[in-house]
Amino acid sequence: MAQPLAGRSIVITGSGRGIGAEVAKLAGSLGANVLVNDPGVNLDGSGGDAGPAQSVANEIIAAGGTAAYNTDSIATEEGGENLIRQCLDTWGRVDGVVHVAGILRDRMIFNMSEQEWDEVIAVHLTGYFNVAKPASIIMRQQRFGRVVAFSSSSGLMGNAGQANYGAAKAGIAGGVRCLARDLGRYGVTSNGIAPTAGTRMTQSIPEAAQNLRAAAPTAVQRAEDVEPQYPAASFVAPMVNYLLSDQAWNINGKIFHVAGGQVSLAYEEVADKTIAKAGMWTVDELRAVVPTRLMDGVINPAPPPPTLDLPGRPVAAP
Repeated sequence: MAQPLAGRSIVITGSGRGIGAEVAKLAGSLGANVLVNDPGVNLDGSGGDAGPAQSVANEIIAAGGTAAYNTDSIATEEGGENLIRQCLDTWGRVDGVVHVAGILRDRMIFNMSEQEWDEVIAVHLTGYFNVAKPASIIMRQQRFGRVVAFSSSSGLMGNAGQANYGAAKAGIAGGVRCLARDLGRYGVTSNGIAPTAGTRMTQSIPEAAQNLRAAAPTAVQRAEDVEPQYPAASFVAPMVNYLLSDQAWNINGKIFHVAGGQVSLAYEEVADKTIAKAGMWTVDELRAVVPTRLMDGVINPAPPPPTLDLPGRPVAAP
């Protein structure tokens, strides 16, 4: 096998299990020095165990690769800085950062506590900042770097019961695009992955919630149209490692959906249908024009049942 990551030093958060572990093991087989980061917490962020991170690092070494492990929490500024510093101290460079780490606190927004909101944001979104910032300082100086962060269809298209998780993942998608503009001139790329794969997280989702989400229309073809509902986590690793390679030097600020054997470039959030006039619209004008000019053919992702009597809803013909 070719080794396109030979000599590169890569930090991977949340890589003690699941997708992160698969990314780390493949990176090791492609020649990278891999720093496996995972505090070994439960899905809700509680507990801690060095075992998962150490086990993946040992597996990479046993296969002939180079690896070390780290158990810092990237939900804190200190943890993120320690992680990047360890990579720099161990191998003298930080060539890539992959942010996979995350927790779940699924709950409908009307039942969600502020703590449940804050803790999910802290690991996913603030964690992204806590590793991307110190890494970017080094990458800017060395005029090379790769940052790959994990977004989600929950953030790009929405999912019931995941306002905290979806908001964090949407924030990461925005961060990916902004970081690309901040660092592109220095030879650093920033891209995102929105995966569909079987992990501890997907196994923890109640069947009723899975059925509700599966019934919702999406902007892209659903993964289970071409693969089982949750393909193996290993399917995600090749695209991540490709984005870490030198060949991906001109791919920047993009999000890729990866589900089994399907890789899709996410559609950019740009203006689509437009209405325009000289001057300001009135509400009466918008009432007349928006339904036919902007919203015609646009799907409501969660329409109310037809039995609900709603003000403004046209009365169905008898």
